[in-house]
Amino acid sequence: MSFWDNLLKIVAATGNALTGVVEAVRTLFEGDPETRRKVAFSVAMIALSAKMAKADGIVNEAEVTAFRDIFKFPVDQAKNVARLYNLARQDVAGYEAYAEKMASLCSSCEKNCPILEDIVDGLFHIAKSDGAVHEKELTFLRHVAEIFKMDDEHFGRIMARHVHGDDRDPYQVLGVSPRDDFAAIRKRYRVLVSENHPDMLVARGVPEEFHAIANDRMAVLNAAYEAIERERRAA
Repeated sequence: MSFWDNLLKIVAATGNALTGVVEAVRTLFEGDPETRRKVAFSVAMIALSAKMAKADGIVNEAEVTAFRDIFKFPVDQAKNVARLYNLARQDVAGYEAYAEKMASLCSSCEKNCPILEDIVDGLFHIAKSDGAVHEKELTFLRHVAEIFKMDDEHFGRIMARHVHGDDRDPYQVLGVSPRDDFAAIRKRYRVLVSENHPDMLVARGVPEEFHAIANDRMAVLNAAYEAIERERRAA
């Protein structure tokens, strides 16, 4: 059974609605934790990106393209993905209900949970695809982050990777201060690189189809570190 067939199995089990998907994931894949994590993450991205598009009121071609960039689904599965996406958009449940259920993906229930950051990161990627993150989208993302128990500072660092105007603040991207010495900044950078290694994403249940999220994140982290390094050498 393919990865996308597993997703459709979940939809069938929940009566063609995504509201009870987390419970269904736990039941249907109880003996397969790896598949369970992957399917749960995927449905979270599909449902919340669809709800974000509905909150914004407009779904343009750029957002659809960004959605495809993240998912990297095979051509023969396009109809299945579209079915899941449209079910989420049509479901009467509000996005808060989805976000609350998806928050349970973090088994430790800790603040600033990495897998929930992956979801928010992917949503930002879609939101900014038309050239700007609009006010309604930012409100949506901020509220989802709150439901995910993400503090303001951490959300600000994620936002800095995506919403930055003409100049992105490299210190905010890495979560460091201009007052920090370079050794501390380098140590922080290496921790971020380790946390976002593909093997770490696989371990926390991010399917390979979604690794474009990590690639984009790593490019921004690398650029931020290089900018600080150049600045310190020129000083």
